[in-house]
Amino acid sequence: MGKFALYLLLLFALPAVSQQKYPFQNPKLDTEKRIDNLLSLMTLDEKIAALSTNPSVPRLGVKGTSHVEGLHGLALGGPGEWGGKNKTPLPTTTFPQAYGLGEMWDTEMLKKVAGVEALETRYAYQHYNRGGLVVRAPNADLARDPRWGRTEESYGEDAFFNGTLTVAFVKGLQGDNPNYWQTAALMKHFLANSNEDGRTYTSSDFDERLWREYYSVPFHMGVVEGGSRAYMAAYNKVNGVPAMVHPMLKDITVKEWGQNGIICTDGGAFKLLLSDHKYYADKYLGAAAAVKAGINQFLDDYIDGVYGAVANGYLKEKDIDDVLRGDYRVMIQLGMLDPAEGNPYAAIGTATDATDPWLSESHKKLALEATQKSIVLLKNDPAKNLLPIDRTRVKRIAVIGPRADEVLLDWYSGTPPYTVTPLAGIKAKAGENIEITYSLNNIDGKAAMLAKNADLVIVLVGNHPWCDAGWADCPVPSNGKEAVDRQSITSEHEDLIKVAYQANPNTVAVLISSFPYAINWTQEHVPAIVHMTQNSQETGNALADVLFGDYNPAGRLTQTWVKDITDLPPFLDYNIRNGRTYMYFKGTPLYAFGYGLSYTTFAYKTLETNKPSLSKDGSLTVNVTVTNTGSRDGEEVVQLYVKHTNSKVERPEKELKAFKRVALKAGETKTVALTLRAKDLEYWNVKSQKFELEKGSIELQAGGASNAIILKKNININ
Repeated sequence: MGKFALYLLLLFALPAVSQQKYPFQNPKLDTEKRIDNLLSLMTLDEKIAALSTNPSVPRLGVKGTSHVEGLHGLALGGPGEWGGKNKTPLPTTTFPQAYGLGEMWDTEMLKKVAGVEALETRYAYQHYNRGGLVVRAPNADLARDPRWGRTEESYGEDAFFNGTLTVAFVKGLQGDNPNYWQTAALMKHFLANSNEDGRTYTSSDFDERLWREYYSVPFHMGVVEGGSRAYMAAYNKVNGVPAMVHPMLKDITVKEWGQNGIICTDGGAFKLLLSDHKYYADKYLGAAAAVKAGINQFLDDYIDGVYGAVANGYLKEKDIDDVLRGDYRVMIQLGMLDPAEGNPYAAIGTATDATDPWLSESHKKLALEATQKSIVLLKNDPAKNLLPIDRTRVKRIAVIGPRADEVLLDWYSGTPPYTVTPLAGIKAKAGENIEITYSLNNIDGKAAMLAKNADLVIVLVGNHPWCDAGWADCPVPSNGKEAVDRQSITSEHEDLIKVAYQANPNTVAVLISSFPYAINWTQEHVPAIVHMTQNSQETGNALADVLFGDYNPAGRLTQTWVKDITDLPPFLDYNIRNGRTYMYFKGTPLYAFGYGLSYTTFAYKTLETNKPSLSKDGSLTVNVTVTNTGSRDGEEVVQLYVKHTNSKVERPEKELKAFKRVALKAGETKTVALTLRAKDLEYWNVKSQKFELEKGSIELQAGGASNAIILKKNININ
């Protein structure tokens, strides 16, 4: 069939709608045929222009959509001035950092958080013409080392855990409609990007099994289980090859996983192929390699490189067509090429009298709930019983420290509509019958004096999320951010905690931080310790709710907190078997992966399975019976780990394979059903080049943390 005859056939398939001029505008037509038609109408110049982050074609009436940041809320403002330099920030609901959202251990809540972000993204785009509908989130990278400057952006160190949360966030962003996405989730940064110093030229080196079983797992789950069809290639090399031109992009994510959408570079990464990686002789060869590898969106000045690649014969127009298809699949999924009718998301924010959603009580309430859930109780000495605060015994509270009277935003934050500082939250919660005093520090001995005269001291310390400094500058050694790794894991503020404790042993330490600290002295001496992350607009209210007992904390750590920097292998060693994460760490941690306390206590009673064995492609239900044995209502995070007891290949000491956060009233008993999937127990057989399930037996381990296993049971693998 000739092109003209095909065009006529497609044209007659169009419904009688006046604004439809071309077949690609017909939503009833097959997606691939629509893209065929669109590409056939585009000039080479338009195709090269469409390799940007906005594949619009104005001549044909195609309005594409660009990217926004959204790790923990839509960012159209904030320290990074997202949405435009010197442009008035658009306030949006602001949640705890991704690291804190991970510490919720609650996939349903995380999905709700992403859903709110997606709605606000649509609203901002369609009501204020701000931003875009491709959201650069979640960060599916693994926080293999607490020195990584971008630990705050990751959910944690465990591949299954991060993948499970990645799936939840992707589904929340994209929505449940069978035909359209509310927004598109673009995962970052593929692959093994967890060092900032030297990230533009260093290589992350590890074997094929770690590639398949660890580093790629959250991305694989995000694509296959979550439905994400967009990701960003990392700056670094992977086993010697720059990630943005690595064969893994096409050979594995596209051909094996079915990723058929957007694959973009990181900001400025194209130039780095030459300047830092020194991988190609000129930009024309680099541009050709990037497109052939699968890149279809450049966050960079790429135009000359692509034109030169075409002129030199390194790149054919068909090569560009092949990758552009992914961009337009995503645009069609977002409804960008369709009339508004039939797309439930197209009407969001279009009414002239629409109310900004970030002002709604429901969004404020969700921000508060997510922040409450993210708070981790690290210590609460029963001999002192400082928490929750007893209003009958405490009449004067000294609030001390640099994090007490501020809510700090990070580089990927938006601008919240309001913020509640810890000091403001504590004052509001204390009411008129408790006096609150405050000191920023101990200049002139003020902090010590206030502490001595108080019934209770609350010291709030932690990092500054973007270092309050230049782009690649963090003057404080224990601090880090994008472009800067941490040189220390010891808090410079621990001396302030010592001063307060010396003046008054009734001291509570609140660590508001983006990553772990080796707070050994504080853990040994201070009776009560709380951890939460930065950024939430509801920081102060949520913290006060926990301190005064109006909310019983149940957050859990998502990373191993070591006691000393010497407990960590060399930073650039990406072979986690050399002592990284709870799976391979040989020492005794300060706080273990999965650890967190409550104001009540829980007893694990029984562990049963609905069948005695597990077969390939199957699953079984693990029923764990738990009782709240305390006097307060609370939540427990039931964690299921697997130990391979007779494996013929190297395996971790244990691996998380299921978890659930469950609420239990005082005295209540519940049986918690956890699903164990056979595919999550497979290992990558390098010889056969496929995942395989080992026959034999495994040990199921259930408890409240990776180092607090209470129940065990062996099952067979058939």
